[in-house]
Amino acid sequence: MKPTLQLRQSQQLTLTPQLQQAIRLLQLSTLEVNQEVARLLDDNPLLEREDEDAMQPYAHGDAASTAAVDNTEVKDEMPQQADEEWVKEDWNESSFSAASGPDDEKEARAEVAADTPSLREHLIWQLNMSQHDVRDRKIISLLIDALDGNGYLAQPLEEIVEMLPEQLDITLDDLETALVQLQHLDQPGIAARTLSECLALQLKALPEDTPCRDLALRLVSQYLNLLGAHDFAKLKKVLRCDDDALRTVQSLITHLQPRPGAEFEQRAADYVVPDVVVEFRHGNWHVRLNQGAMPRLRVNQMYANILQQGNEKNVQQLAGQLQEARWFIKNLQQRFDTILRVSQTIVDRQRNFFEHGDTAMCPLVLREIAEQLDLHESTISRVTTQKFMLTPRGIYELKYFFCSGIATESGGTCSSTAIRALIKQLVNQEDARHPLTDSRMSGILAQQGILVARRTVAKYRELLNILPVNLRKSL
Repeated sequence: MKPTLQLRQSQQLTLTPQLQQAIRLLQLSTLEVNQEVARLLDDNPLLEREDEDAMQPYAHGDAASTAAVDNTEVKDEMPQQADEEWVKEDWNESSFSAASGPDDEKEARAEVAADTPSLREHLIWQLNMSQHDVRDRKIISLLIDALDGNGYLAQPLEEIVEMLPEQLDITLDDLETALVQLQHLDQPGIAARTLSECLALQLKALPEDTPCRDLALRLVSQYLNLLGAHDFAKLKKVLRCDDDALRTVQSLITHLQPRPGAEFEQRAADYVVPDVVVEFRHGNWHVRLNQGAMPRLRVNQMYANILQQGNEKNVQQLAGQLQEARWFIKNLQQRFDTILRVSQTIVDRQRNFFEHGDTAMCPLVLREIAEQLDLHESTISRVTTQKFMLTPRGIYELKYFFCSGIATESGGTCSSTAIRALIKQLVNQEDARHPLTDSRMSGILAQQGILVARRTVAKYRELLNILPVNLRKSL
């Protein structure tokens, strides 16, 4: 067969570096974008900020024209480690005194930690202030080191004594005595082995004339499982008490601290920076970009002039960085423009939510926003992930406004978010003595024209962290 040359035309999508950067910027959160901006500002001399004071705090009491929005705290918890490490092997008197002569950085950290000492620091301080002799204090300090973050002694004393060197001459009786002494420090419930023991220690620390104290001690020591199952009929029988007494006992126990070490946890806050702000003006809901979350960048004019007037070597060196700076500024602006368009469309579709709350949320899927804005669904997914909206009702991730729908008797649809809100309302308004079952809530929703199966109600209830009916029942 004789070889021939043929010319064919075809279309192929090529992801240029500029397009790849635009897609990546779109899926980054605001904090990640600012990190990317900081990196490029360090690497590219042709890129600079227009205004170094762009990131200013936003106070909710300020006028609507305020440009920047405050970093709003969310519930991401991270215990802060204590600076000081205590070494068990260092078996001398100095191990019970605070380190002296810190440098400036350590002193600054110590001043911050002094306001909120850790559980270990608090117990060691109490131990140093006690009248125990040196040997007892050393043994108690070993048990303090064995406590977990909740203040429990999870490791059996038998295991601890086996781990100790024989030359220390510490017996199991010594540890048991030290445990009693530790449990009587000024933090009731600390060093308990079980929840039952933890609650009993706290009850014993109450005044003896506390109403129903002895009855509560019997309950937590022997019948805590019945209280957890809300089996009040059996509790009244085994405790030989009436409703009023059991109600007093229950109130006494529920005010105890099941995690006595929790109050000493030091938490580092994580932050959410809203990308857009929703405001009600002239009878409509409007979305504006949070200027405080938008880095203002420009090409450095001095280096641009050097590029124009320089020799061929300088031109080759700076031309690539100039193109990179221009691409980044353009892609960054396109990112915020897309976020603004998507946010405004979401607000227009969910107007009822902003006026009436969760129960008025309409069903909405990514495809609907994509079709309205002539964008791909994947683009809408990137825009709504880790992007946040500051509204009069609070701060929400853009994905919060997307939810499935369930048919109603009238032929319309009700969003899953609205149904969850209705279930929460029903539970909040129910009679605690006769809580609503999942079937009963399904029937009440059906009376309102919302057809929801019992298993669907159970699924939504679990998503809301609402207990089953038997565990919601009270006296």
